[in-house]
Amino acid sequence: MVEPAKEPLRVALLGSGVVGSSVARLLVESADDLAARVGRPLEIAGIGVRRERSRADVPVDPALFTTDAMELVTRPGIDLVVEVIGGIEPARSLILAAIKNGASVVTANKALLAEDGATLYAAAEEAGVDLYYEAAVAGAIPILRPLRESLVGDRVQRVLGIVNGTTNFILSRMTESGAGFAEALDEATALGYAEADPTADVEGFDAAAKAAILASLAFHTRVPLDAVHREGITEVTAADVASARAMGRVVKLLAIAELVDGGVSVRVHPAMIPATHPLAGVGDAFNAVFVQAEAAGELMFYGRGAGGDPTASAVLGDLVAAARNRAGESSGPGESTYASLPVRPMGDTVTRYHVSLDVDDRPGVLAAVAQSFAGHGVSIQTVRQEGHADDAVLVLVTHTAPDAALAATVEELRALEIVRDVSSVMRVEGG
Repeated sequence: MVEPAKEPLRVALLGSGVVGSSVARLLVESADDLAARVGRPLEIAGIGVRRERSRADVPVDPALFTTDAMELVTRPGIDLVVEVIGGIEPARSLILAAIKNGASVVTANKALLAEDGATLYAAAEEAGVDLYYEAAVAGAIPILRPLRESLVGDRVQRVLGIVNGTTNFILSRMTESGAGFAEALDEATALGYAEADPTADVEGFDAAAKAAILASLAFHTRVPLDAVHREGITEVTAADVASARAMGRVVKLLAIAELVDGGVSVRVHPAMIPATHPLAGVGDAFNAVFVQAEAAGELMFYGRGAGGDPTASAVLGDLVAAARNRAGESSGPGESTYASLPVRPMGDTVTRYHVSLDVDDRPGVLAAVAQSFAGHGVSIQTVRQEGHADDAVLVLVTHTAPDAALAATVEELRALEIVRDVSSVMRVEGG
């Protein structure tokens, strides 16, 4: 008879796609090591799938697969549930049912956490179980646990990150080769970095969900997804990348969360950052998160932000933590929202800007443009002008100014007879 202390902890796995298959394989291949780390074996009790099909790539008994995921998560004796199916439903209903059934949950579902994390946290607290989600942001990079636990005694001031591998690959290729957005996207798709429908990535939705999670943890404040300012990279041009290079900068899609005037600012948008900044050298489909804390100073977390094995590594890290708590009849940290800071609107955000204008090439143009900036309290730091027959391109970089003032300036510039087009507006971060 198996000793009670050594009875297996039963794991229900929801999803057997790229990540789910890697999780199942690693649970089997690393069974002895995981048992030693937890103190009890981890046993796959079932794998919930959407439809029946051949699963030769998942090294488990085929009888473990079931299309009745709800029955699986509410089955008596399930200790831990791993959710890697993604999306809002049925993931939310399955997780809540699992928690009500007394199971601790490990999820990689950034969209659900960003949209309705408060409901999941409340359910877990009421049931006295764990909710872990390291894999929801930046794949294998351990960033959530440091924010949630390691830095809990410090005061985080700013989190700045590249948290989407697809967009980072595209911008890296544009920087390296001079390619346009469409060409770089085609390459990302051919290499498997971009989905057939890349909207969630290139329009910033994926990064915004991750920014909401990061900000909530860093600042002990619930940050809803709809409070995150979001811009994608579809409007970034080869000319923008070249202009950044001329300034000694590179273009990156950044997730930025920071303390501002007693509140929190959370935003996702492309920005020009100094080529000397640690994030500037993050290329290909890699992710990195830069944290500034009051006592710890500057910290950098870097690694692969997606993929089966990297994401599975983060899932298993959470699974071991939740399993240890289960075996020891304890629980991990819950939601921390004691600060309840207001989330500032984007218009209050203060930063610098790079503005490119197509204008008439004649006397008085620069003075008129400068007057528009001055009228809204936006100070110009540098101006570069290039003439082309009757046309000219003005490239201006501002001093720091509120986003609302810049937006009003751009709107006025568009209405000027001398301005043919405002071809580019991009924020300039750092240095």
